[in-house]
Amino acid sequence: MNGKRSSEVGSGHGGKKGKKEVIAEFSDAVREESLKKQVAEAWSRSAPFCHAEAIVMDMGPFLHCVIPNFIQSQDFLEGLQKELLNLDFHEKNNDLYKFHQSDDLKKRREPHISALRKVLFEDFRTWLSDISKINLESTIDMSCAKYEFTDALLCHDDELEGRRIAFILYLVPPWDRSLGGTLDLYTVDEHFQPKQIVKSLVPSWNTLVFFEVSPVSFHQVSEVLSEEKSRLSISGWFHGPSLTRPPNYFETPLPRSPHIPQDHEILYDWINPTYLDMDYQVQIQEEFEERSEILLKEFLKPEKFAKICEALEKGDVGWNSRGPPNKRFYEKAEESKLPDVLKDCMNLFRSEALFLLLSNFTGLKLHFLAPSEEDEVEDREEGEAASAADSTEEGTSYNSSEAENNQAAISNNSEKSNIKINSEPEENEAKDESSVPTCQGELRHWKTGHYTLIHDNSKTEFALDLLLYCGCEGWEPEYGGFTSYIAKGEDEELLTVNPENNSLALIYRDRETLKFVKHINHRSLEQKKTFPHRTGFWDFSFVYFE
Repeated sequence: MNGKRSSEVGSGHGGKKGKKEVIAEFSDAVREESLKKQVAEAWSRSAPFCHAEAIVMDMGPFLHCVIPNFIQSQDFLEGLQKELLNLDFHEKNNDLYKFHQSDDLKKRREPHISALRKVLFEDFRTWLSDISKINLESTIDMSCAKYEFTDALLCHDDELEGRRIAFILYLVPPWDRSLGGTLDLYTVDEHFQPKQIVKSLVPSWNTLVFFEVSPVSFHQVSEVLSEEKSRLSISGWFHGPSLTRPPNYFETPLPRSPHIPQDHEILYDWINPTYLDMDYQVQIQEEFEERSEILLKEFLKPEKFAKICEALEKGDVGWNSRGPPNKRFYEKAEESKLPDVLKDCMNLFRSEALFLLLSNFTGLKLHFLAPSEEDEVEDREEGEAASAADSTEEGTSYNSSEAENNQAAISNNSEKSNIKINSEPEENEAKDESSVPTCQGELRHWKTGHYTLIHDNSKTEFALDLLLYCGCEGWEPEYGGFTSYIAKGEDEELLTVNPENNSLALIYRDRETLKFVKHINHRSLEQKKTFPHRTGFWDFSFVYFE
């Protein structure tokens, strides 16, 4: 093979006079007929195959193939790289990825890009169809991606109607595993969900990787850790008949439970007295009803919050990794083994008293004592009637009457009210079991590499999200770890909740709202400069349903 073979030859026809046509050819060794037959036979038997430095095909964890020295001419590759770097790149940033991508390359007229397009989707597609016995279509699907420091593409399977074989051609400087940017391949479990990374392919100049797109082809591009080098590649798909998918797997949701009977004293033990003030609750509810979200700073009493942080940092908590990685990756506390102060905090968020306090904060009916929509109408009618009877006396507003009524239930100073926070509703107040307010919650640990993703089976419903953050002093938004809310089918963020110490975030979402926690990148390790023994942060995450 001549590595310096010219990529430009004189053109006696076509194009403008004096122009030189740029051509590209892929590896002679791979095209050699006897080798081609051996590769085809190995593919048909689902058997691994290796031939010197020409080609390596492996079946684990799914069929993939590596061809080093894919394009014959170094001059051509250098010209191609220059054309690619002159393209306009657009930042791509959502729950799944962060990198820069060019426009679609199928109609670009730059000579080297055009020549590569021809060799891939004509010559190489023919070779690939022959060895795989798959009728690959002439559809052109390719773009250029540039990954820089902290960029990543998280776990996914590439499946989309028509995609049959994925490919990546690397145009990277000298690269090794320490720079990140590896193509990581996952095994799957019995439900065809990704399980763990078992193989990582390090990018290399002029190396082509391709793999069969299937229900098990889960992979990721690991975070790029170099601050100097860019991971440049051309990637795309050859289209053909899709493989049959197994039935969708629906994982068991987190259990929901009604409140636990603990009275108002738990609130006075734990919560900043400011938030138990009746007038302030009215203000909170007015703001929440206007924006559907609010951040309550310094929510817990300082001494309680300090004890929580101490228990978390002491390291006596058992953590379990939460997956699968195509949906989430973080650590969840094992509740049965929590230190007492953390168990007590979990009980606070599940307590009857807090359900009622959240009703006061939000206007949602999270307790049978909280006014319903019918009560709102009655209050409004009574207020209008009172105004009509005496124009000099103001009618009672819904917000203030609601907060006053609810405060009577949680205030130990209310002598007129005979209602106890842990009492049961009267017979005529009994609710259908299906409409009893419930919650689900967990204590989570977030550190470098953790994230959650929006996925096809994301259940969307009306719900109130609660987040209380711990251990995030000095945490910067550029580290990731923030919770992002978006409208279904849209990329633009509706709301971002950044981790902030001892701050309680309340967010009401509807059926058209999705959320994710942004991938925490390696910039987050800067936290260790100030807090050497800390890795990441923690949050108490609860969801409440009316």
